[in-house]
Amino acid sequence: MTDAPPVFELLPGAPHSPVLLHVPHSSREIPADVRRGIVLSDAELERELDHMTDAHTAEIAGRAAGLAGLTPWRFVNRTSRLVVDPERFPDEREEMAAVGMGAVYTRTSHREVLRPAGTDPGPLVERYFRPYARAMTEAVADRLAATGRAVILDVHSYPSRPVPYELHGAGPRPPVCLGTDAFHTSPELLAAAREAFAPCGETGLDSPFGGTYVPLDFYRTRAEVGALMVEIRRDTYMTEPGGPAGPGLSRLAGSLAALVDAVSG
Repeated sequence: MTDAPPVFELLPGAPHSPVLLHVPHSSREIPADVRRGIVLSDAELERELDHMTDAHTAEIAGRAAGLAGLTPWRFVNRTSRLVVDPERFPDEREEMAAVGMGAVYTRTSHREVLRPAGTDPGPLVERYFRPYARAMTEAVADRLAATGRAVILDVHSYPSRPVPYELHGAGPRPPVCLGTDAFHTSPELLAAAREAFAPCGETGLDSPFGGTYVPLDFYRTRAEVGALMVEIRRDTYMTEPGGPAGPGLSRLAGSLAALVDAVSG
């Protein structure tokens, strides 16, 4: 028996909902044994968590789930992305490895040292990354089995000003950035998202962050798996970099619920 908090959590929705709200970067939790491998002081680590945590996105997804006509399923990471980042490739395919941000980060948001040179990512990948990937794969497979399709809506946020780790930070930074995939993001899904988030301001595509998250078992092979990344600019709903939420959160939750409703039928 253990009273350790869960590494991730699948929160059930309606049996016939195809929608899975994925919230990978909302937590600030770092287990003590993982903390020992990070070279930052406690104050420096708190500041790094301010910059790198998609604060309040789990609450946005939770409120949206409560508002939706057909309750979506939610898959929520309960540990910080500084433990492992479940959305990175764990190998040479990951472009963010160029700035020390593969599946296991070795550099901070400002490209300073996070973990010592020569840190072996293997143990963290085995302990955290692979179980997460398996559970997410199973969650998508379950929606496919139950409904014949799955729609992954990836809920993120991003800072209003570029941070040094960004590889593509020079482009537009709209209130809502929609990350797409040519195979998994249908024109209908994109149109539904644009309409749903219209009350939140301008929506843009794939800038400053692009692409979607789809478990590799389905990636570019199962068209029944739809996917869209929703990147919300933080100044529209919270005090940056790591402060409290504001009134914009309710509006965003309502828009996310509208998108869930639009793609649930």
